[in-house]
Amino acid sequence: MKILEHTPLWVKLVYANIRTRKSAIWMIISCIVFAFYSIPWSQLSGNPLVLKLFLIHDWTWSISMLPLTIWYWLALRWVDQHAAWKEV
Repeated sequence: MKILEHTPLWVKLVYANIRTRKSAIWMIISCIVFAFYSIPWSQLSGNPLVLKLFLIHDWTWSISMLPLTIWYWLALRWVDQHAAWKEV
């Protein structure tokens, strides 16, 4: 990402080491996948296999991934609107 003169701090922080739009989209997808994985499936299912595969037993990680995903998405929109992506 090109740092423009008027780039807000919250966009600079979230995309400090992300150079391309494709990488930013991969970060958003990764956050969504991790949020889905972090749902405490062990509470929702009594299956012993589920208890071994999904080691998270509370909503902490899943809930914390939501604002992070929204932050990445809003920053992506800002950079898209201001044409601040580096040319590859």
